[in-house]
Amino acid sequence: MSSSHCNLLYHIVFSTKGREPRLTPEIRIRTHQYLGGAIRDEKGIALIVNGTADHVHILAKLRQDKALSKIVGELKANSSGWISRTFKGAAGFSWQEGYGAFTVSESQVPKVRRYVERQEEHHRTVSFLEELKVILRAHDLPFDERYL
Repeated sequence: MSSSHCNLLYHIVFSTKGREPRLTPEIRIRTHQYLGGAIRDEKGIALIVNGTADHVHILAKLRQDKALSKIVGELKANSSGWISRTFKGAAGFSWQEGYGAFTVSESQVPKVRRYVERQEEHHRTVSFLEELKVILRAHDLPFDERYL
């Protein structure tokens, strides 16, 4: 009997358009819940969703039969529409183009979960842009700062 066994864990990061601090505490909490539900709708498991006023981190287990780019694209499109419709003063909300997605080994899940959980504390001393550069370098990914 043949079978497939996959454990596809991703650390996904994306920011608000122009890195504007549009995710107020009320919007942020509900958006994190919304994103977790959207991942469940895709038959994935959101292990943790957190972030700050200008970006979101998601640690999730996703299915092997769904393209990561399609899932992230739908998460961003659907959640930006939901935010615009749901919150007064958030009309026209959108996410910045692009995203970061990094594979995570099972042994590193606790470390990444803690990192995502402590975003507000972390960003008291490190900007999102500096954080993104550190993540990209840690994954040995080349980048052009003009496009970050």
